[in-house]
Parts: sequence; structure tokens; C-alpha cells
Amino acid sequence: MESLYSVDRLRSFIVRVIESVGLSGDFSPVFADCLIAADLRGVKSHGIVRLPAYVQRVETGVMTPSAAMQFSRDEGATALLDAANGFGQVAGQRAMSRAIEKARTHGAGIVAVRNSNHFGIASFYAMQALDQDMIGIVSTNSSPAMNPYGTLAPLLGTNPIAIAVPAGAEKPIVLDMSTSVVARGKIRHAALTGSPIPEGWATDAEGRPTTDPREALKGSLEPIGGVKGSGLSLMVDILCGVLSDSCLTGDVKTIVDTSGPARTGHFFCALDVSRFMPSQNFKKSVDAVIRRIKGLPARDGGRIALPGEIEYDLAEKRRREGIPLDAAVVETLNVVAKHYDIGRLE
Repeated sequence: MESLYSVDRLRSFIVRVIESVGLSGDFSPVFADCLIAADLRGVKSHGIVRLPAYVQRVETGVMTPSAAMQFSRDEGATALLDAANGFGQVAGQRAMSRAIEKARTHGAGIVAVRNSNHFGIASFYAMQALDQDMIGIVSTNSSPAMNPYGTLAPLLGTNPIAIAVPAGAEKPIVLDMSTSVVARGKIRHAALTGSPIPEGWATDAEGRPTTDPREALKGSLEPIGGVKGSGLSLMVDILCGVLSDSCLTGDVKTIVDTSGPARTGHFFCALDVSRFMPSQNFKKSVDAVIRRIKGLPARDGGRIALPGEIEYDLAEKRRREGIPLDAAVVETLNVVAKHYDIGRLE
């Protein structure tokens, strides 16, 4: 059973909880907005359902809420941010903002982040470039969840890639995809709610296809396109983990693993389109591409949608009507609320 909750109500709840565990009021709204953005866009696996896991990481001492993040390198069009084991959302906001600043000066800005944690949905940061008439490109590595192609040992992460492209009169194009068939968070959400998963999402520990999310969590997610998805995941690990000197492939800890710091790495890029052509011309051309695609015959009479369009429409709808949350998720959140005496999410 689901109930609807307004954006303001959820934001207030998240801020109260996360400030209770030590995240500064300067940064708690960024954290809240990132979780809410996921729920607005239908990526519920990365939304408020993850709040208890972030709280647990702080409570067990494996994540630092008051981390003193610093740019250890910052020259020309590039920079390296040491997140000092702080919140990934705070590191992501700082890094993408710096990449945009550098793009204004140099035409392109690239910022890598080391020693970070899970930062939510990658598109949350990529879309920050849109209002600046820039293209945003963001990726992050993640904990082992997928077998390298041809093996039976999970080592690669789902390692998402997000690219946000500004448009004019049309909606922006926003690609946000994991390099696995599905994000692991959706498997966790299915396990939490007791729901089966579609065949083709994952295999069990013996490499057999499974629809049981609990068995899938013991096994491997399936890469998109077989060897191609496996290769893409590896390249994200190189850009996020190795280039940032944060960790090697397979060393990132999952958000629910409290045995030590996550050592997550991120990669942020902003491209100023005005360095290639006038921004308005670029956006008109993107509009033309969108209209050309939408003018094609639809398969089986279905809707033709560009990457991010369905999520854009859903976010608008949920801002008006509210965000649906499962009763099991709400009860989990209320356990946290009771512990910090901040009032239930009714």
C-alpha cells in the first residue's frame, strides 16, 4: 500500500533526520534535494528509502558528516576534490559547481573526487549544467555487483553514466543509466518490499537467472549488452576510482557495508556549448533533433520519448500530487525518526 507525501514534507523530514546525525544545515538541503530528485523522477531505489542507510553509516563511524573536504589539485580546466569520507551529495555539489566554473573560463571543466561515498542519482549533478547552457557529464563507481564478462565473481559496480543536454523549447535530453541492466538499488527495494524481479535482471551465486531479489543480491547483476556493458563499467571505474587515486576496481564498499569507508570516486565534466557555437543555435538544433525523432513512426502505436522525458513529466506530476511511498518504507523511516525524536512521517 502506498501513500502520497508532498515534496516540502519529505524535504523537511530528511533535513531534520540528517542534521540530527551531524550534517551541517549548510549542506543538509543539498542532501535532501538529491534524495527527493530521485523519488520525483521515479528512481525510488535512490530516494528517501536510502535515508536509514546513510544514517547507519554515520552512526557506525564509517562516514564523516562534518568532513573537511579540500581540493588537493586545482589548476587550469581540472581539479581533484578529496571528500575526506564525507557525504557524496556534498562532494558532488561542490565538484559539479567547480566544473561549471572552470567551463566558463576554459570551455570545459573536469573534476574528479576521491574518498567519497554514495552520492545518489548521477543526473542530479549533470542537470546542474543545463541552466548554464552547458552539457553535464557525470559518473561514479560503486561496490561490486556485476561479474566481469565471462566470470562468476562480482567485481564491477553498476557504475552509472549521466549526460544532460540543454534544449530550447523542448525538454532537455537527460540520459542516466547504469552499466547493468538495472541498478542494484532496485534489487534492494524489491527485497525490502518482498517483490519478485523480472528475469534477465540478475543471476544467483551460481550464475543462474533468478527472479528472487535475495538470491540476486548474493549473485550478479546482468550487464547491458553483455560484454559491452561490462567494458563500460570498467571504464567508469578507471575514470572514477583509478584516475582520482581513490581505489581500484572492486574496492568500493556498498552503502550498507559498515565495515569501513566506502572509498567511492566520482567524475564530473561540464562543457560550455558556446565555445563551439552560439548557445541558442545549439539548443535550436537539439530541438530539431528531438522533433525529428518524435516525427518518426511509433512502434506499435506507443509513445516516442527521448532520454529523461518520462522522468521529467513524472517529476512535474509528483511535484503537484505528491511522492508515493510504500508502507514498509515509511515504517523503516519512522524507526529512524523515533530514535532521533523528530516526529513520525505520517
